[in-house]
Amino acid sequence: MIIRSKAPLRISFSGGGTEVSPYKDEYGGVVLSATIEKYAYGSLRLRDDRNVTVKSLDYDIVAKYNLDDEMNYDGELDLVKAVIKNKHLNKGYEKGFDFFIHSDAPPGSGLGSSSTMVVALIGLLKHLQRLPLTNYEIANLAYHIEREDLGIKGGMQDQYAAAFGGFNFIEFGRGPGLSNVVVNPLRIDPEVINELEYRLVLCYTGRTRLSANIISTQVEAYMKKEAEVLKAMDELKKITTEMKNALLQTRLDDFGRLLHEAWDNKKKMAKQITNTAIDTLYATARQHGALGGKILGAGGGGYLLLYCEFDKKHVVAEELEKLGGQVVEFNFDHHGLQTWDVRA
Repeated sequence: MIIRSKAPLRISFSGGGTEVSPYKDEYGGVVLSATIEKYAYGSLRLRDDRNVTVKSLDYDIVAKYNLDDEMNYDGELDLVKAVIKNKHLNKGYEKGFDFFIHSDAPPGSGLGSSSTMVVALIGLLKHLQRLPLTNYEIANLAYHIEREDLGIKGGMQDQYAAAFGGFNFIEFGRGPGLSNVVVNPLRIDPEVINELEYRLVLCYTGRTRLSANIISTQVEAYMKKEAEVLKAMDELKKITTEMKNALLQTRLDDFGRLLHEAWDNKKKMAKQITNTAIDTLYATARQHGALGGKILGAGGGGYLLLYCEFDKKHVVAEELEKLGGQVVEFNFDHHGLQTWDVRA
């Protein structure tokens, strides 16, 4: 028997960074996001021994372990090892297994690929052992594995987006922990979704980045109570709610203009969020018909998202590619994490 899983990558429209502690713990955060039909994939094949083999198709890495060994974290496939070792997922594996993993986007792309891969891996072990985990519990486990077990800096929106899928307005309540996270699925009119797909441009800038460095700078500025950073984060929360309302009320041009306002505020949270190359791409897009846009994820590189006037989208795409950008077609995903059996 082979078990497969796929979890969708996400586009974060607004609010990213407000769900990062300690700001989230003191003031609460909100994020508006949607998943797209690009995925992190996992496959699990049972073995007859206690060995574990992990093959990363993206990096052409094959690693071998044994369930009776410690499997220390050494920088090689640590996400996989942490999932295997997690006490909520490890109910006493009788046999080993082979993992095959790959993703439609690299780490550092701004689409939440690392967190999404963790969700996909959790899905494999959940399916294998028939664990009664809800989407909230899957997202919480993914967060703990990344942020606490491995100490990787970051927020908590990606895990929930990957587990739930679709368009979501996610509220991160005040206080430590994850017990006060509420995922609000949005009932977006299908015509609005079609129009968004028609008018949005997703452009790979050709650069990936270490989000942990940017997040550390943001947290440090918050801890110093830098007025500009605090004001930008407060404003970003307000804009996120306005964007959600614009989507629900089919005011898409307002949505596009709010994207621009959100980007202006996000850039104030840490100096590494943008750079000359990103600013040039964004300014060029605005000059040729984009109403608004933003770099996805923590910033510094990865994918640039733009909302365009309907008759200017092709012009914006052409101008971005002249500057070295790579425009990628996409559609929205509405399912979240999925797992299934493959039987010979």
